[in-house]
Amino acid sequence: MVGYDPDSKGHLLSTTEVATAGSLSGLVTRAFISPLDVIKIRFQLQIEGLSRHGAHGKYSGIVQAFKLILKEEGLPGFWKGHVPAQLLSVTYGAVQFVSFEVLTEGIHTSTSLDTRAPAVHFLCGGLAACSATLTVQPLDTLRTRFAAQGEPKVYRTLRHAIVTMFKTEGFLTFYRGLTPTLLAVFPYAGLQFSFYNLLQRVWNAASTPDHDKRGNLKNLLCGSGAGVISKTATYPLDLLKKRLQVGGFEQARSAFGEVRTYRGLGDCVYRIYMEEGFRGFFKGLSPSLLKAAVSTGLTFFCYEMFCNMLWGLKETRESQKRKNCRGDQIPPKESSSCGKKGSLLWVQHRTTAQFSVKAT
Repeated sequence: MVGYDPDSKGHLLSTTEVATAGSLSGLVTRAFISPLDVIKIRFQLQIEGLSRHGAHGKYSGIVQAFKLILKEEGLPGFWKGHVPAQLLSVTYGAVQFVSFEVLTEGIHTSTSLDTRAPAVHFLCGGLAACSATLTVQPLDTLRTRFAAQGEPKVYRTLRHAIVTMFKTEGFLTFYRGLTPTLLAVFPYAGLQFSFYNLLQRVWNAASTPDHDKRGNLKNLLCGSGAGVISKTATYPLDLLKKRLQVGGFEQARSAFGEVRTYRGLGDCVYRIYMEEGFRGFFKGLSPSLLKAAVSTGLTFFCYEMFCNMLWGLKETRESQKRKNCRGDQIPPKESSSCGKKGSLLWVQHRTTAQFSVKAT
């Protein structure tokens, strides 16, 4: 179960183990969804319409965009910006899940609220995502720049991009689009965590006991559903963030069609509405929903899987330690290999029928 649960074994994992599970889930997910992310970003940054009828820009649909990117940039084109994207995903996953676990545990210890309630997950999920966003925003900007550039490339390497952006645009350029990002990420992540919780409750209520064996499938499907719902509700803010992040990057964008420079969030909203209409705020929604379903489903699936794996390893180590330390024929005081800690475990084994891992 994601989040602090007094009745679950998951809350016994350490902060380091939670961070490891979050990082690994981010790494695996990013590797799978990078092509969809590149297509989504290209759609979001295109000023012209995406329709095949009448005047349109370079891209007009998912299949057409896939074929064109493959033809012009080759297969590696779908993984442009993958290094900063992986750094972003690994760091984001660690910070987000650690923050979420800490926040839900804090609510459990300081209030009478049920930490498993969807409303609590919405609040804690939103706050956890905001803390993770502040940590990785520069990497997100770099990822967007790499995914947005065509051929010839403006940035040759990650180091070249950092140095060039810092010299020509200043330090604050790495935090372009931060305001719409925070406005979008709080409800987006909050809805992700709360709907994941809610959908799992619905699944459990509608399932028979033998369905417990399908826990991995449940995590994947509930995560995918939560991703689609949350992305649809917050998509316009994600598009605004992407438009603002590529400000000052007009040279590399000229090959894709018209470019715009926005003076701020308000100007960006106004000009998109006037030039592209209401539908302009939902450009790239199709690949984005597909990406959200895959990425959110994989994120929760992998996080739960890695948590269970780490818990299994931890339980195995503790079991082996207890087995080595208790020694039916060796009194606790004479056990040279276990010391004081081994004595405590030996006494507990002899005096209680159920051993609690928390004692270690």
